[in-house]
Amino acid sequence: MGRAFEFRKERKFKRWAKMAVQFTRLGKEIAMAVKAGGGNPETNSRLRTAIQNAKGVNMPKDRIESAIKRASSRDEKDYEEIVYEGYGPYGVAILIETATENINRTVGNIRSYFSKHDGSLGKTGSLDFIFTRKSIFKIRDQNFDADELELELIDFGLEELYIENEGEISIQCAFEDFGLMQKVLEEKNCDIISAKPERIAQSHVAVTEAQAEEILKLLDRFEEDDDVQAVYHNMAEKR
Repeated sequence: MGRAFEFRKERKFKRWAKMAVQFTRLGKEIAMAVKAGGGNPETNSRLRTAIQNAKGVNMPKDRIESAIKRASSRDEKDYEEIVYEGYGPYGVAILIETATENINRTVGNIRSYFSKHDGSLGKTGSLDFIFTRKSIFKIRDQNFDADELELELIDFGLEELYIENEGEISIQCAFEDFGLMQKVLEEKNCDIISAKPERIAQSHVAVTEAQAEEILKLLDRFEEDDDVQAVYHNMAEKR
């Protein structure tokens, strides 16, 4: 069928694999939310957020309900959330958030990925001066007046508001204001696509295109690990 067919097939498989990883991570987030606050999203804001995020990437409804049901069982395993920090090639800082039921496996894998790609695992807190935590919300644009919405949200901790994609509005506030911002957006009946804390790099490392490819191989390795929930770095974007 030719190279074009093989190329399309490869891209499709990669897309499916990425979707499977997303669903696994969201399933863990749902499980941790249920373990922390129960299986009712009406009274569990973390679970409500996890469900919103799952719907935002088109996770099937039956899969969401199944994750909640499993997590409600006493036999369901507990996940421990651990953050690993280190440096990849060329001095690029990398921070990895994980959720695991086997810490020895997870730390062994993380250390191995760093080592095999000329990086090094550091101590907890060693990158606090590079990354700061922020709360990021994405809502659907329901014909909002952006200036008016911005003024309304400033009293609730808004730091930045901008149109990221057509039909979507991104809202940034302090990490500590997550609950407050979530509450006001829900009260305004905003269609929340996603809501999550993120790590924002305060300084960046410039690299060449060839160096970026090396670093991306390491980042991909972290992203592919089932224990990893999120990966952040301070490599400067290529323009």
